[in-house]
Amino acid sequence: MDQILYMLFTFAYIALLIWGLKGINAQEVRKWTSVVYLVVMALIYDNGILAIGHWIGEGAILESLNAVRFWTHAIVTPLLVTYSIGTLRESGVSWARKTWVTILSVLYTIAAIILEIIFVTADLRLQAEKEYGVVSYGSVDPPSGPPVMILFVTIAMLIAGGVLWKKTGWAVFFIGVVIMTIGSAVPLDVGSNAITNLFELILLTSLVWTKRKLIQGELYVK
Repeated sequence: MDQILYMLFTFAYIALLIWGLKGINAQEVRKWTSVVYLVVMALIYDNGILAIGHWIGEGAILESLNAVRFWTHAIVTPLLVTYSIGTLRESGVSWARKTWVTILSVLYTIAAIILEIIFVTADLRLQAEKEYGVVSYGSVDPPSGPPVMILFVTIAMLIAGGVLWKKTGWAVFFIGVVIMTIGSAVPLDVGSNAITNLFELILLTSLVWTKRKLIQGELYVK
C-alpha cells in the first residue's frame, strides 16, 4: 500500500512543481522564496526512491540512492528558513529586509544544516528495511529524541507564517506549518509509514501556493 502512496506523492509533487513554476520569470527565480522549488524537487526524489525501491531491490545501488535521500534532506530542508524570511521580505515587511535579519537568517540556515550533518549524516550507516511493501535503507543508529534540525526549521516557519498572517491576512502558510507540526507530533496507528509524507505534501502545497501569490503580486502588507 505504501509503495502506491509514495508513487502518488511523487506525481503530486511533480504537478506541484509545474504549477509553482507556471509563468515565473528570471527575476522571480532569483528571489529567496524560489528555494521552495529545490525542496519540492528533493521530495520528488525522496518519494520516488521509496516508490521504486521494491523493484530495484536490496543492494549497493539502492543503498546509495537512499544515502542521497539523507544528504539531500540535510542540505535542502533548512532552506525553508530562507524561504520563510523571503516571504516577509517579498510581501513588504520592512524589518525583514534589514541587513541584520539577512545575516541572521543565513547563519540560522547554515546552523540547521550543520546540526543535521553532525547528528545524522556525518556517521550515517544504513541498513535494509522492509515495511508495508516498501524496500528502502534507513539509519542503523537513528537519533534519539526530536529531530533538532526540523525543530529549528519549524520554529522559523511558524514565526514567519504568523507574521505574514498578521501583516497581510494570508493564513495559508501558517496553517500549513501547523498541520505538518501536529501531524508529525501525534502518533497515528494507521498501518502506514507514508502518512507523514501526506502532511509534508500539505505543507509544501501551502508554501508553493504562497509563492504563487507573491509571483502574482497578490500578497503584500496592508
